[in-house]
Order: sequence, then structure tokens, then C-alpha cells
Amino acid sequence: MDSGAAPPPHGEGPVETAGAALDAASRAVVLVHGRGATAGSILTLHEELAVADTAYVAPGAAGRTWYPNSFLAPVASNEPGRSSGLGVISAILEELSTAGIQPAETVLLGFSQGACLATEFAARHPRRYGGVVGLSGGLIGQEIDPSAYDGDLAGTPVFLGCSDRDPHIPAPRVEQTGAILDSLGGDVDQRLYEGMGHTINEDERSAVEALIRAV
Repeated sequence: MDSGAAPPPHGEGPVETAGAALDAASRAVVLVHGRGATAGSILTLHEELAVADTAYVAPGAAGRTWYPNSFLAPVASNEPGRSSGLGVISAILEELSTAGIQPAETVLLGFSQGACLATEFAARHPRRYGGVVGLSGGLIGQEIDPSAYDGDLAGTPVFLGCSDRDPHIPAPRVEQTGAILDSLGGDVDQRLYEGMGHTINEDERSAVEALIRAV
């Protein structure tokens, strides 16, 4: 007998934490990992950022992958992983809010696949966040329809960093992502680095650290 729809693939995934306890933190950072990585691997960023009074929360994707295909593929080909990943971010924000840390005190930060999820979530659920950081990523879909995004980020600081020749992330998609987040009222700082590769550099770390401290 059919017991109903299959559960979301990432609904029971691990969530790891570091930094300050939620009841003692002034702010939170949600860290979303990339393809093939883990919650634990991206959580090590908190040591490099070293911002006190900050709770770091990192969810883990089932099979270390949020969705199976390129973020440039048709959206349907990346379901249900894409929607499940967005749902994980939503659930973490609700848990943080219950603990007393509101979205305006929370930074959404992702790398690669995680950056795609973080920026997509912010664009589809615009409100004032502490910040939105997309490192080597952009909005998800074969084509991006600006009319599909509506709402107000209310001046949310947004940092987008990527190589100008990233093998996975075309620079025009980063620029399009920045334009849409700007149109939604984000305060966008977009930086394309010449020949950097698919990684995070020191300039990005410094910018992100300053963004978090300002929350």
C-alpha cells in the first residue's frame, strides 16, 4: 500500500553548531555547504571568521549534495532536492527565531551549491536579514525570470564573491543574481576576482567578517 509522498530528502539531515550558544549569541550565521562537502567542513569557516558572540549553524545535505544537477539546469531536474534544501534553511530560521535570534540578526552564508541555495532562499523569501553571502554561486535555474521574485530585502547587506572564470559558476549569472537582489532592496557588494578559481580568498573572508560584525 502506498503510504503517501516520500519525505523531503534533506529533512532529517544533520545540523551541526559552533561558536556561541544560542541563548548567549548576539547573532547567528547559517552556513550552507557545497556539493560533496558536509556540515562539518563548512563549519570550520567559523574559526577563520572568529566573530565573538555568534552562533554558527550548518545543516548537512543527504548524500552530501543538495540537488543532483548543475544549478544552471532546468529547475524540475533538481527537484525535490532544491525545494528540500530551501525548506531546511526555512526550518533553521524558525528554530533560531524561537531561540530569540531573528532573521534581521541572522546571516545566510553559502559556498557553491550552498551559495545557490542561500541566494535563492533570500530572493524567494525577501525580508530584512542580518546579511546574505553567496560565495561562488547564484540564483538557480536554466533561465532566470526577474518577475518571479517579489518583495523587499529592506536594505539587507548582500555580498557576492566569485571568480571571473569559475568553471562551475558563470560570471553573468553572478551579475544577474546581484541585479535581482539589488532590485529587491538589498545593499549589494559584488566582487568578481580575476582567475581565482572555485575557492574562497582572503578578500572575501575579510568582507564577510566585517558584514557579520556589523549585524
